[in-house]
Amino acid sequence: MHAPKLTFREFEDGNNKQDDWQAAIFDADHSHQCPVYVHRTPPCQGSCPSGEDIRGWLQIVRGIEKPPAGLTMQEYAFRRATDANPFPAMMGRVCPAPCEDGCNRNNVEDFVGINAVEQYIGDQAYAEKFNYEPAPPASGKRVAIVGGGPAGLAAAYQLRRRGHAATIFEQHEQLGGMMRYGIPGYRTPRELLQHEIQRILDLGDIEVRTGMKVGADITLAEMETEYDAILWAIGCQSGRPLPVPGGDAPNCVSGVKFLQAFNEGSLKVAAEKVVCVGGGDTSIDVVSVARRLGKIESANVRNRPEEMIGGFVAHDAAVAAVRRGAEVTLTSLFGKSEMTASEHEVEDALREGVRIHDGVMPVAVVQREDGRARALKMARCEVDEKGVPRPIEGTEYEIECDLIVSAIGQGGDLTGLEELDDGRGLIAADKFYQLLEKPGHFVAGDIIRPHLLTTAIGQASIAAGSIDLYLRGGELRKRPKVDVHHFNLLQKLNESGLAPEEYDHGQKWGTSSANFAVHNYEDRSAQEIIPSDELFLAHFQYTARNKRKKIGPTERDVLGHFQERQVGLTEEEVVAEAGRCMSCGMCFECDNCVIYCPQDAVFRVKKDSSTTGRYVDTDYSKCIGCHICADVCPTGYIDMGMGE
Repeated sequence: MHAPKLTFREFEDGNNKQDDWQAAIFDADHSHQCPVYVHRTPPCQGSCPSGEDIRGWLQIVRGIEKPPAGLTMQEYAFRRATDANPFPAMMGRVCPAPCEDGCNRNNVEDFVGINAVEQYIGDQAYAEKFNYEPAPPASGKRVAIVGGGPAGLAAAYQLRRRGHAATIFEQHEQLGGMMRYGIPGYRTPRELLQHEIQRILDLGDIEVRTGMKVGADITLAEMETEYDAILWAIGCQSGRPLPVPGGDAPNCVSGVKFLQAFNEGSLKVAAEKVVCVGGGDTSIDVVSVARRLGKIESANVRNRPEEMIGGFVAHDAAVAAVRRGAEVTLTSLFGKSEMTASEHEVEDALREGVRIHDGVMPVAVVQREDGRARALKMARCEVDEKGVPRPIEGTEYEIECDLIVSAIGQGGDLTGLEELDDGRGLIAADKFYQLLEKPGHFVAGDIIRPHLLTTAIGQASIAAGSIDLYLRGGELRKRPKVDVHHFNLLQKLNESGLAPEEYDHGQKWGTSSANFAVHNYEDRSAQEIIPSDELFLAHFQYTARNKRKKIGPTERDVLGHFQERQVGLTEEEVVAEAGRCMSCGMCFECDNCVIYCPQDAVFRVKKDSSTTGRYVDTDYSKCIGCHICADVCPTGYIDMGMGE
């Protein structure tokens, strides 16, 4: 069997001129430019809303970057990954992975399975009970964090690492937010979620007050008096109703409330015919849960799903024992390939027996005499350039149903906190995530604008940095263009016992051989993301992605199937997958520059002085400026930037 054809080509259309290597080698020294080693941010990291050092922990897993003494590869990768995001086991499972869309490896054959490696890191941390390094002594400042979801928990974590104590106010009985109440447990296994939450709390000086609704159980004025700063991370836990006639029927419910009732355990069966309007990840969760819950044959109105979703009653175990398969339909404005839900989630739903009507919009809820919905009237639609759908006349049809779930968006609940409302049911913030004209108040997560879990976590990290400066009386500075958690060469040198020597601040010549300076290195990671056309893609051979195995149910066995749907990679598989990373913007020790340098000017640093980012060096007395080292560098780490 032949390997699939590589998608990479040496020449683009219209460009088929071969470089003149003889001229490059023998005539290029007039450029008077020699190599400089330049660190840039890879697009995976630039695409990650949490700003994780993805390339860094991939390099650790594959064995390029060595852990310090006393740490295993797994624990070192865990430390690097959780510097930005304390939920690797959760994100490795449910994040839609914009990092994989941005991966430069897509220009060779297929992206690196970043999510799969992150899941491995998180699962190993759980299995081996890794903990964080001890937090610094408390600063004496305490921050109120309103909301115990991903944003609030990530903020508590980042603040405690900076020395500040926190009190988390959560209106539910347990922490976790959307990870617990908005996503089914077969996607976010509860024992892993609880472990990742507890690991944060174990840092100490993080008080938790559950069952507390700020604005009702405690006033804003009381919080301002008691705490040194306040972070609003309340999320968006109210769903939007269907904006069509009859959309307020009692058996029309929001996707947020449907999933919350299921995750709290009150909803154990759905209905005979369920229709969900959406097309995003929440709608996929709704229809997948509905297929698993099934229906029951009962005339008891108290068993109707809207009663459970409204929180009036709860199904008992005996009800669940007699459930049968339900007919579940998902409708979407866009085609299947254009739905905002992850492609593999859509495929899973189809395999589980969900019917998908795409390119359609609801126009009315058809009601019975008692006011309950009996059908959803749909029409084919066109979406204009502003994203506004228009029904196509004459294409109307009905979908019979007993339950309609609206998963078309979420909003915030600012009852009792109206002074924070920006007029849209959200909270406005500046680029530092502080509230406008309200010193000491900060915000992160969906209450700014509903988006991904990883977005909320990234915002919380930035907000924690802003709060830290505020508490210390510092000035909020301009944020970097590429605002992520960067690899730090100086930190790596210190970690490796290679810290630069003391500098007497006198005038020096020939610093390339001095040990008080890091020479011929430039860090542009805060300004630049490296594109694929700055890499030597021809270096990379076709290597198939190591994919996680799926054990998801089919249409025939989905009923009552609440086990996890995919199996994580083995250590051997995850090391191989991490090895597919092209290390964009950072040396990965391939030796191309050493091998191809015609003047032997590029050389490996001695082993006792070598570390990540300092693997090769240049003897400038030999360099003729031929730029072959830069041409053959697969990662784009070498620029011809020293000289005129």
